[in-house]
Amino acid sequence: MIKRLLVGLVLGLVMGSLVAAVVVKGLGLTSFSPALAYVFAAATGVIVGLVAGKPIWAQGGQIEAGLKAGFGALVAAGLMYAMRRWLQLDVDLSSFGAGAGSLSELPATSLPLIAAVLAGFYSADNTPEAAGDGKTESKPRLAAKKEGAGNKMRVASSEDDEDDAADVLPGKRTKR
Repeated sequence: MIKRLLVGLVLGLVMGSLVAAVVVKGLGLTSFSPALAYVFAAATGVIVGLVAGKPIWAQGGQIEAGLKAGFGALVAAGLMYAMRRWLQLDVDLSSFGAGAGSLSELPATSLPLIAAVLAGFYSADNTPEAAGDGKTESKPRLAAKKEGAGNKMRVASSEDDEDDAADVLPGKRTKR
């Protein structure tokens, strides 16, 4: 799990840095207005949700990736709110051409942090399939439950007559 968490953090930093590079170099935005901060945070959350953990191109990963993308947009906007509200740390990245200001106002710092948190969570939550037969860990437990389902017997309650209880055969149901 620690390995998956670390891989997710690195993957998130890379994806967030790529989105930040597009925002800073491609769009020329070195700092965010409040509205743009939430829009780009939500877009970063969608991208991370589609790629981190079980990616959208994995077999059976389309629904999971779609749910993570929607949830990631909401959580990323919430993380941006938390950063803008409580994390007032000034940084100067003007030597790199990425601006200077609060940590949450700079795309080069806020988007990689948000992406790393989301990707770390998604990757740590993603349980890989068991080696060998391709079955997940939950399938053998379900099979054991199904096997035990056919062994149900009716047990006479104390309210039933002793004669009625004697007439009931194990495994057979009677109508009342």
